Amino acid sequence: MLTKGFEVEVYTGSPTGDIIGLSDRITAEIDGFVREPDSRNVEYITDPLRDYEQLLCALVLPRLKLRQYLNSIGDYTIIPGSALSLGDSTRFYRSEPNNPYHAYIENTYGTQVVTASIHINVGIPDPQLLMKACRLVRLEAPLFLALSAASPFLDGKVTGFHSNRWAVFPQTPKQVPLFESHEHFIAWTEAQLASGTMQNVRHLWSSVRPNGAARPYDLNRLELRICDLVTHPVKLLAISALLEARIQQLMDDPSLDPFNSSIYSQDLPQLDRLTAANEQAAAKNSLDAELTHWQDGRTILARDWIEELYTEVWPTAKKHGFSCFLTPIQTILRDGNEAQQWLQMLDKGWSVRAVMQQAILSMELDELELRNKLCETTIA
Repeated sequence: MLTKGFEVEVYTGSPTGDIIGLSDRITAEIDGFVREPDSRNVEYITDPLRDYEQLLCALVLPRLKLRQYLNSIGDYTIIPGSALSLGDSTRFYRSEPNNPYHAYIENTYGTQVVTASIHINVGIPDPQLLMKACRLVRLEAPLFLALSAASPFLDGKVTGFHSNRWAVFPQTPKQVPLFESHEHFIAWTEAQLASGTMQNVRHLWSSVRPNGAARPYDLNRLELRICDLVTHPVKLLAISALLEARIQQLMDDPSLDPFNSSIYSQDLPQLDRLTAANEQAAAKNSLDAELTHWQDGRTILARDWIEELYTEVWPTAKKHGFSCFLTPIQTILRDGNEAQQWLQMLDKGWSVRAVMQQAILSMELDELELRNKLCETTIA
């Protein structure tokens, strides 16, 4: 199996659902957590692991550690969702007032970037294979957004999007090509830095990007950045298993490279436009979005495309010994993602605040149950 790791961004706040900035205290007093430009969310990063059971504990235990700390300093908790569901999106709360890059972020983008998400990193040490995988995964990234959408609210109101986060997130630079080779990626990145389109090598905010210790030269992993925060770790592992299986399938069958297997292979700008439109459609309607398939141009619902992909990659996942971790994909397709479940609660008469309060409770109970069942390590 390939190595996998997660960058997990979460909001902190009160059990009533109000989001409160605490990252300066958290990062100063707990190892393993890092600041974001706005103090209302904080990030932890898991080590790259191959084993899904170990990954599960790597996801759960830091959150339990964070909860323990939050309880020790007041009546605070972790807030699910990928947008400022109950506000305040009118103000930026700088976590490091003297950080010039944070100043640039606030002045350029405002609270459009004050979101919480999951970045999934998959180890691919061969840079040319990595570029092929980035091409394929970028064209299918809208499917992963559809599975993970969890930001239908902003400032206590329904936004009209299942992922308001991705609908408003300032993808930067505005035009990112499907990279033809590692050399192409290097030359393109150097050109963006020279022109100021990118402030630094981290300032590439697209659905998928190559990553590594010394970008753009030293690369070793694919980073899928499009997913909203998936609060249930088992469902996150299922989404990751779908991603890994698809990459493994490409490794076994290089003809899956979009440069070889798409009717748009000779019209790369059209592939770019198609993918951008699919991302916006998935941001609005997630699993019920009408998408255009990159291989043959047909219109297909996101949930039907995911079902097709699930069936296609199952033998690969089984061959590599992780097919059992794929099965929660079927649960998401049946019951809906978090955004859809929350909107269903609204239809039954719940308020946005009541929905978020229930989501806070469910998130905590899920983590405790998983820790008790599966994680041998306990928090000292």
